[in-house]
Order: sequence, then C-alpha cells, then structure tokens
Amino acid sequence: MAAIITLLTDFGLVDGYGAAMKGVILTLNPQATIVDVTHEVPPQDVGYGAYILGTVYPYFPPGTIHVAVVDPGVGSARAAVAVQAAGQTFVAPDNGLLTHVLAEGYDAAVALTEPRFWRPQPARTFHGRDIFAPVAAHLSLGVPLASLGEPVEELVRLPLAQPHRRADGTWVAQVIHVDRFGNLITNMRPDPAWLERLQGAQVGSAIIHAVVGTYADVPSGSPAILVGSGGYLEIALRDGSAQREFGAGVGSEVLLFPM
Repeated sequence: MAAIITLLTDFGLVDGYGAAMKGVILTLNPQATIVDVTHEVPPQDVGYGAYILGTVYPYFPPGTIHVAVVDPGVGSARAAVAVQAAGQTFVAPDNGLLTHVLAEGYDAAVALTEPRFWRPQPARTFHGRDIFAPVAAHLSLGVPLASLGEPVEELVRLPLAQPHRRADGTWVAQVIHVDRFGNLITNMRPDPAWLERLQGAQVGSAIIHAVVGTYADVPSGSPAILVGSGGYLEIALRDGSAQREFGAGVGSEVLLFPM
C-alpha cells in the first residue's frame, strides 16, 4: 500500500541507525515512500527536533505518517505514542517532541502498548527501529490508531515562551531556534501592519535598524531583521552568522522597538 512516511532523528549520517529504520519499514510495506526530514538534530536536543517537525509537517499531504525520534529517555518509563492531528499521524516518544504539533490541537492519541505491532524482542536502546518504525509501517498498511494501544489523555509538552510587551512599548521576544546559517529565529510571528511599525531590534548590546524583506536587501556583513519562510521574525547577518556575531542562541532575548 502506497503511503508517505517521514523520518526525523538525531541519529546523524555516519552510523546505520536511520537505514535500519528504513529497512524495517520497507520489509513490512515495500510500497512506502520514505522521506528524510533530517537526521541532523543535535544529539538529545528535543526542542530543536520539535521546532523542525513543527515547521515541516504542514507541507505534507493528509495521511502522511511522521516518525520523530529524539529520545534521550529511550528504554525508560517515558511513553511511546501515536497521535492523529491535522489529518496526519505522528509516531514519537512522549517527551515534548510533538509540542509544536500539539499546539494546533489533536484528534486522538494512544500509547504504543500493543507488542504485536513491534519487532520481536525490541532493544531497550533502539525503539526507533524496533517500535516506532514497525508501528509506522503498520499504520501505513491500514492498521487503525486505536489498535496500537490504550488512549492517552495527557501528552508531554515543552514550555513555549511567548513574546510580551513592556510598559514602555518594547516587545521582548526570545530566540527559539538557530538554523545552520546562524540566523536567530524568534518566537515573534508579526502581522504585516505590526512589522511596518518596527523601527529596530536589540540583541545583547547590539542595535539593529534594518527591517527588510530578504537577506540581500542589506550589504554583505550587515545585520538585518526580517520574517523568515516559517513566519517567525529573525535576526540575520548577510553572508555571515548572527549567532556568532552577537554571541546569542536559543533562549536569548531580542528586544523589538515598534513606533
């Protein structure tokens, strides 16, 4: 049965962990289309993986099955779950990895407690291969979500900081992601009218005035404020890294100065 199954992990590309998961899926469903979202999530960085998954899944068609494995608690008491949301299904550890997906609400969730949908004698250190991958394959073959285990009422969510406004009108945003280009992506999702009133930003002691539409709107080596492709306000450095330039990272405050 044709189906799309995506993989997002922190396994990297040096070892064979990702390939083993693909082998399990294709053994059960040779017609599956497997899409690698990324295997380069920093090791054990659940927040990073949650952000990437949240920015990617909306672009997949209904019925897609997403397998996400950033799982520092593998083999522990943390639950393994499958969640239906936005017309798609997500298979992951219940450790906050689905935080951005759950923010939009979900339809159903179950714990993966039915061993007949796992590989025999699963390794406690590799649930990606022995539980999550076969469960995804069985889902792609039409197994109902409810058959996988008992319903789950509460799912783990990471705390998500929200931008807030100070009494003087300054907005305080927070860096929630740094991409491979060193762009500082904040939790501010401005509408066009608000963006037109934005006069500048401050990161650490640096003041940035250029509010632009794209990176090329400033000279090489210059900082800029813009809305990235995911709709989030970001601080960038053309042909460089804002992360290195300003010594900022996830959790850093960004002050925003509207008119």
